[in-house]
Amino acid sequence: MTSTSPWSLHEQLARDTAAIGDLPLARVLLMNDANYPWLILVPRRAGAVEILDLSELEQAQLMGEIARSAHVLKQTTNCDKLNIAAIGNVVPQLHIHIVARRRDDATWPRPVWGAAPPAHYDSAAQRRLIDAMRRQLPLG
Repeated sequence: MTSTSPWSLHEQLARDTAAIGDLPLARVLLMNDANYPWLILVPRRAGAVEILDLSELEQAQLMGEIARSAHVLKQTTNCDKLNIAAIGNVVPQLHIHIVARRRDDATWPRPVWGAAPPAHYDSAAQRRLIDAMRRQLPLG
């Protein structure tokens, strides 16, 4: 159920993230919250709200991009657990959260949403994480 209008990133996602780059289907973003290394993948398909709004081929492509991104995030952060979710109650645009969790993070073992105020990255730490992700992901 994609729209005929061109794709654009939802303004809330644009405000809350830094761009890492584009995979074949999804834009990869870093959430501006240093409490947790947190990627967001947004399929570049106008009007997509649910995963089922994508074609079967795109659904498979998305799952592959989620798996690849999650693997790189886990390898880069050496986290204890990954949380992967497509919720979209606040931002209706289809997006997938990939959150690297540590047993000593700000809210472990509770969910990350609304549990702790966002911590701002210092620019050097954010740049190191973005650069590490860019080196390992097949970005276009």
